[in-house]
Amino acid sequence: MSRFPVLFTGGYRVFFLAAGLFAVLAMLVWEGYLAIHAAGGMVNDLPFAPAPHLWHAHEMIFGYGSAAIAGFLLTAAPNWTNTRTAPVPFFAIASALWLAGRVAIWWSGSLPAPVVALADLAFLPVVGGSVAALLLKRFKPRQFIIVAVIGLIWVGNLLVHLEWMGWTDDSAAAGLRVGLLSIVALITILGGRVTPAFTRNAMIRTGREDGLPATPMPLAVVSIAGALLVPLSLIFGLEPVAAIAALLAGGAGLARLALWRGGWTVRQPILWTLHLSYGLNALGLLLFGAALLGYGSEIAALHVLGIGGVGGMTMSVMSRAALGHSGRALVAPTPVALAYAVIPAATVLRFVASAFPELYFPGILISGGLWIFAFTLYVAALWPVFWGERQRPTPADRQEART
Repeated sequence: MSRFPVLFTGGYRVFFLAAGLFAVLAMLVWEGYLAIHAAGGMVNDLPFAPAPHLWHAHEMIFGYGSAAIAGFLLTAAPNWTNTRTAPVPFFAIASALWLAGRVAIWWSGSLPAPVVALADLAFLPVVGGSVAALLLKRFKPRQFIIVAVIGLIWVGNLLVHLEWMGWTDDSAAAGLRVGLLSIVALITILGGRVTPAFTRNAMIRTGREDGLPATPMPLAVVSIAGALLVPLSLIFGLEPVAAIAALLAGGAGLARLALWRGGWTVRQPILWTLHLSYGLNALGLLLFGAALLGYGSEIAALHVLGIGGVGGMTMSVMSRAALGHSGRALVAPTPVALAYAVIPAATVLRFVASAFPELYFPGILISGGLWIFAFTLYVAALWPVFWGERQRPTPADRQEART
């Protein structure tokens, strides 16, 4: 009997695998383009309509990012609401919609722009609608902020397509920033929930009863509200408001992180990667806010957010969720633990490439190579998890899966 249907039995299977594979393939295309230019060559007649740097930005945000988000939410929401996961046909159709968006963008040079937009914009409403339907079964108003953020990401993508269709003059750049900063806000919300919770659970399992992670509500409110205000302000062109909101969110985020006992996790990669990624997300917000006020490079700040914050946190959560929900021990395989360390290194090199123009091509090419290496390790190590049978989890692992 074919094992192929197994892939569609859980969001963590099909979408975490799709995210990992696409992270590698999309970056290989971008690296190839850059390498040719670094050597003095020129690439013409590309199959996609937007400029290469816009294709790269769009696909990392709305291609990779949407797959990672869908995998997490479609796996976690049934546990939050104590309901069954979606059936195989749903995951097959949803993943086909995601893939159709990627194919449409790739061949956008020969397809009508409205067709490309329709194909690319169809996926997130399906994900958001599914999550909303689950949350309504056990209504908790604060959970619906997640659905609202999915809507913000979709609006960012819409702004991009409006310019690509010729309906607006200059909305694509804003749309890309709105999309990325909306994902950053989602990480601020969910990362701020799971990082201290998983750390606390691990500490309690060792018998520790004091010195546990602290989660003051005022800091949480400032970090989350600020992070949400950033993309909202960017939609309306209010960059000074976005700058102040980003500085507040980043500062509050680092203050929260300092209370989560990150030093205790140093021997547990599956925990310290959450702390480090959340820290890079908060640092990126600070850098972005400063850049909007004229201090530092905005491109450098956006890549700290995109690589270190989004890339780091999504890899951390995807690997942990895949292990936990497949019934395996919550211990990162050695290749995945190495990948956790490679992503921050790629972040630093990409920041250097933007901050120092003379190091642009070496920095960006090595950074991209590290990204490819990290996600290749992730896919190879977790391949049996995505395709294999679910194992019987321990009681501790079952409890964490419900968090």
